[in-house]
Amino acid sequence: MIQQFLVRLLLSPFAFLYGIGVGLRDLFYRTGVLKAVEFDVPTISVGNLSVGGAGKSPHIEYLTSLLREYINLGILSRGYQRKTKGYREVRLNDDALQAGDEPLQFKRKYPDVLVVVSESRTFAIPKMIADYPQIQCVLLDDAFQHRAIKPGLNILLTEFDRPYTKDWLLPSGRLRENQRAADRADLIVVSKCPPVLPQTERSKFLKNLKPRPHQKVFFSYYNYFQAYHLFRPDIKIPDLRNLEVLLICAIANTDYLIKYLNEACESVETLEYEDHHYFDKYDLSNLKRRFDKMDGSQKIIITTEKDAMRLQIHSDFILENQLPIFVLPIQVVFHDEDGNLFDNTVRQYLMNFTV
Repeated sequence: MIQQFLVRLLLSPFAFLYGIGVGLRDLFYRTGVLKAVEFDVPTISVGNLSVGGAGKSPHIEYLTSLLREYINLGILSRGYQRKTKGYREVRLNDDALQAGDEPLQFKRKYPDVLVVVSESRTFAIPKMIADYPQIQCVLLDDAFQHRAIKPGLNILLTEFDRPYTKDWLLPSGRLRENQRAADRADLIVVSKCPPVLPQTERSKFLKNLKPRPHQKVFFSYYNYFQAYHLFRPDIKIPDLRNLEVLLICAIANTDYLIKYLNEACESVETLEYEDHHYFDKYDLSNLKRRFDKMDGSQKIIITTEKDAMRLQIHSDFILENQLPIFVLPIQVVFHDEDGNLFDNTVRQYLMNFTV
């Protein structure tokens, strides 16, 4: 704790300078020096103030599942760390290098939904609409800081155990903007809550969060489902009990996942990398070496859905060495009546939308 405080203290001058930069940018948008673009189709942004880990992708998937049967959706993402440039429509036969891991995950889960990656959202949305005039709503992945667009509905995520109210600006902390930037949000979703959340804990969190009068707050958590084989989704593991697990993942915050696995499995070892890390041959060789050293006869390798997109690039090595890699799917669930209230709020925005 003392060491962490000292590091933050040493980095505070850089955080101060960073804060001046993002503060000026915010001022320019608020005063109209820089103008945000609005579009004549509904746009729903899902983002966070912190650097990764709040659960944007699962919540984009929640919205996709909620809406795709009723309206024509498009999903727009930057395609972080993809090796291509410019506007690209994601195809089912793309790989993570071409499309980025999360956009490819969206497309594989929802083949009927248009998924696009582009560095410029202000260019991408008009092109999406021009190419697909039937689009009735665009979901913006990780667009809270993208001020060039003013979304119709702005959803901000914050983690239950790591709320933005207890964080600091980069590089002292994980915030990409000052805490007051949260005022732009229409809805705040507190993600990665415990599956059981007493009313006293909700009230305590809300007291610390201090939402604005115009903001609605919802609490969500993850449901984990049966792990399925990386290359044979029809092969599933109904129960992780009595299994020794080697977890390989490159996501921003593994605490929630590891806590679940520790409770669900016999034992867990981990191979962790930085968020969106592209696994190389050394990583795969190290994975095999670590797996071979595990003594138990009932052992498997577990990864996340996002990491699976990047691991599939090494299919030849994985199949040749018969590595039993299984993917652990998740689904967002809202606490108590929050699910119905959240769904109705989103539907109401769409029904009330006017050009």
